[in-house]
Amino acid sequence: MTTSRLPINPGICNNTALRKAARRLTRFYDACMADTGLRATQYAILNLLASRGPTTMAALADLLSMDRATMGHNLRPLERDGLVIIQIGREDRREREVVLSSVGLNIEARSKPSWLKAQASFEKEFGKQDALAMRRMMARVTHLELDPEEATS
Repeated sequence: MTTSRLPINPGICNNTALRKAARRLTRFYDACMADTGLRATQYAILNLLASRGPTTMAALADLLSMDRATMGHNLRPLERDGLVIIQIGREDRREREVVLSSVGLNIEARSKPSWLKAQASFEKEFGKQDALAMRRMMARVTHLELDPEEATS
């Protein structure tokens, strides 16, 4: 993941710049995680469940800035492979709660070194402080209250 010595043109579209960076970084993490059998998004879900415990699908989707349909799409292979269990919510029977199975907990733990390797490699190339600044900026972006109605006025 070497950076070119040519001047970097940031372009003019914020959305395009974010999506290009996200796709590139996702491909890198997926490649680092390939030997685990998990994609980076799948690992993120397992890691969240390992650290937070049982979580509703809605809360999990919110934590990863996904809509519920996308979350369901991401959970299906994990459920099929026995890594997560989706059950009726304990507090609200209308909710679906996602629980990490013992197999999922084991795979999350075995996959962590590959994720840590990706993290360290990215931070070495990009810079540890720049990576932290980027995460802070992206966290701000995910919490913006953007109104499409205001964009058209």
